[in-house]
Amino acid sequence: MKAKKIAAVAIKTARKTGAKRTPSRNARSKLMKPVQASVKCINLALQGGGAHGAFAWGVMDKFLEDGRIEIEGLSGTSAGSMNAVVYAFGALKGKEGAREALHNYWQAISEAGQKYSMIKRTPWEQMFGGWNMERSVASEGFKLLTSTFSPYQLNPMNFNPLREVLEAHVNFEELVASRMTKLFLSATNVRTGKVRVFKTHEITADVVLASACLPFLFQAVEIEGEHYWDGGYMGNPALYPLFYHTESRDVVILHINPIERAGPPTQSSEIANRVNEITFNSSLIKELRSVYFVQQLLDLGKIKDEFRDDFKYVLIHSIRADNALADLSVSSKFACEWDFLTMLRDRGRDCASEWLGQHFDDLGVRSTVDLKREFL
Repeated sequence: MKAKKIAAVAIKTARKTGAKRTPSRNARSKLMKPVQASVKCINLALQGGGAHGAFAWGVMDKFLEDGRIEIEGLSGTSAGSMNAVVYAFGALKGKEGAREALHNYWQAISEAGQKYSMIKRTPWEQMFGGWNMERSVASEGFKLLTSTFSPYQLNPMNFNPLREVLEAHVNFEELVASRMTKLFLSATNVRTGKVRVFKTHEITADVVLASACLPFLFQAVEIEGEHYWDGGYMGNPALYPLFYHTESRDVVILHINPIERAGPPTQSSEIANRVNEITFNSSLIKELRSVYFVQQLLDLGKIKDEFRDDFKYVLIHSIRADNALADLSVSSKFACEWDFLTMLRDRGRDCASEWLGQHFDDLGVRSTVDLKREFL
């Protein structure tokens, strides 16, 4: 019963989308009208991942440069929320405005990181250590400090340099008044343990900071009397708002946290890294399983005729960073050097270019992710 309940939430009533459907084993083809167009409208689901969010910046930059993709809605968590609001604000000035806004935001993140971050590579590490910093003195000291003292002790004034960057690059009053892009940002309610999804008209700098509030680094963010932590614990990102509140059936998920890694980790740092990745993928994988459950009900004709038009047949696509970020560990999520961020951007652009070449024609026609094989 619980799976069915989750599934019912995962797929939303959308009478305006989807063709007239009849129950049969070939229902999938009958449920979907092929979309042959030079420009196609999609929804983006943006995972969080600290500095690795620059990979998603690269994907979005390529989509914007390509010009054949229109983005209706964005669901984001943590760094994904930041990419989403910066994109949406920049898009008020068109595609080039969005590209410029994302570039300027990440450049400012680099500058703030160099100014405020405790975790920086030494000259020796810059020459020989790569971008992973598990064994660096700064990283070890930082982990010891944050595991011993809470952010309420270490940072009683609750200073967060991300606020400064956000408010300098996003006019939230203009953003919430915009109807161009639908935003859905996830944060975890500390009291209830449930995900809270903030919509465009509710979004402030506090909401974005709540979505990115790692509890060992920052004090919980209070909004309307409730306290919030990083949305990645309960929705990384949440998909269901895109089913409920958008017209497009295509959801492209930008996976920042690798789903698969070869071989079991054996070093303590590797184990911690893999636990982090699994934890921040778990809610998304559960939601994708629910999507598959409802797709099967529709495909096999198990929904009565009078109710079939009440379901949107969602098309799932993904751009995964499993290979592109395989050489990077969780410690590099704190790296803010401009060379590192632009390297991630370029990897994202390359993945997006390859994906467009392979799957653009599938948008509006079919899913390009085998949910059963990948997530069941």
